[in-house]
Amino acid sequence: MGVSTAYSVRVAEDPADREACFAVRKEVFVAEQGVAEDIEYDAYDAVAVHVLAVREDGVPLGTGRLLHGEAAAAKTGGDPAVGSLGRLAVSRAARGLGVGAALVRAIEDAARARGLTAVDLHAQTHALGFYERLGYEAYGPEFPDAGIPHRAMRRAL
Repeated sequence: MGVSTAYSVRVAEDPADREACFAVRKEVFVAEQGVAEDIEYDAYDAVAVHVLAVREDGVPLGTGRLLHGEAAAAKTGGDPAVGSLGRLAVSRAARGLGVGAALVRAIEDAARARGLTAVDLHAQTHALGFYERLGYEAYGPEFPDAGIPHRAMRRAL
């Protein structure tokens, strides 16, 4: 009998959910990609909408966050109608199951629920194709973030 691939995606409402989100980020960004832990977590975590993908048996598979309003302004050019998707991470074991796309759609739903008309993100350049398939368009030059090349992308909702 194989490992279950059934999972659900929800907004992280309680401290346990948020801890699960942070655990996935630590696994992917800190352990796998070598991002310094002191820059992985920031003041925006307190005001962001976090989403969490969880396997049927409770194992966290992925996470992402939405910044909106004042918190998003620095990342979106100051447009209050644009949210900022970030910290999208899927555990190695769950890649290829559609978890990342489900998380992006959940973040877009959270953005729509807050009256936003578009979502911006800063994509690692190796992930551009993933976001393009979900309707995002790259703009502006490549730039480094945490030592990793990125591009800005946007999708109208």
